[in-house]
Amino acid sequence: MDLVANFQRQIEQFEELGSPMYADLLRRVVDDYELGGVSSRILAGCEDLPQDYVVALPLLGAVHRMVLAGEAPELAVFYPSVGGEWDPVLGWEAFEQLLSARVPELRSLLSQVPQTNEVGRSIALYGGLLRLLEDVPLPVRLLEIGSSAGLNLRADQYRYLADGASFGRADSPVVFEDAWSGRPVVAAPGLRIAERVGSDVAPVDALSEGGALTLTSYVWPDQLGRLERLRGALAIARSVPADVRREDAVSFLRNVELSEGHVTVIWHSVMWFYLKPDEQAEATALIAALGERTTESAPLAHLRLEPDRRTPDSELEFLVVLETWPGGSRQILGSSGAHGLPVRWE
Repeated sequence: MDLVANFQRQIEQFEELGSPMYADLLRRVVDDYELGGVSSRILAGCEDLPQDYVVALPLLGAVHRMVLAGEAPELAVFYPSVGGEWDPVLGWEAFEQLLSARVPELRSLLSQVPQTNEVGRSIALYGGLLRLLEDVPLPVRLLEIGSSAGLNLRADQYRYLADGASFGRADSPVVFEDAWSGRPVVAAPGLRIAERVGSDVAPVDALSEGGALTLTSYVWPDQLGRLERLRGALAIARSVPADVRREDAVSFLRNVELSEGHVTVIWHSVMWFYLKPDEQAEATALIAALGERTTESAPLAHLRLEPDRRTPDSELEFLVVLETWPGGSRQILGSSGAHGLPVRWE
């Protein structure tokens, strides 16, 4: 891995997605690394990682967790997530001091895969579900691969505002303003989710203090709207159960069965690239094979929000794609931002 180039790409993403604090902080990490500072001791060996591994997120998330847990009071005064305000000079000094004091611990945490469980992606998933139910008005069995803590399995419990209308749960603590635009979405007042089951290779317990801390640590500390929505989603998780199993996607899909009188919905968001190519191929084949066994009274839908291309020559977009069986029809429903907000329906 060209570590500096890897970090530069992440800096551009922070800038594009609205985290000037992390963009500034990571620039200083890069400078420190190139000058042989403490960052080079923590990141030693990362050059051997695959080029697409995002090293910055585990590092920044580990430090954010220390701040949230009250273990870094000198740094906390610069973190908006705990009421502080970022200062490029003093904030970096406090950050560098923390790195120097926790080198072995931070090195050990670099291999952890970030578990954000971004609830903003529920906008695409829930809206896609409403589009599906226009044609298939049946109770829903909701199955998710790459579920993390399963917060998006509660997508119907969030409130979505768009074009002067409100969708979802009216009294929800999670509210998305200007959730979507484009083709009108039809509400489904009779929506009933009969089952909420997910799988993840390293699920996070949303009901535990440690799990909530993990999820919060991976939200960028100057994005207070995302933090507020996550905290609301964690509150909902305490009252709306979902079964998230420690299981890889392929193993989970092997055991999925159809259910008479229900539409079985397999969905996922921004996790597909974590699967190896052979796992992607097998997962796709398993879903297609399940589709071949569907009937009009036991249909199947595959709904996803993933970085994808409309054609082989197109640029990557975050596309909302729906496949349905019987029939195996596929359509692009719309596109979204990386964190889900907003969605434009087509």
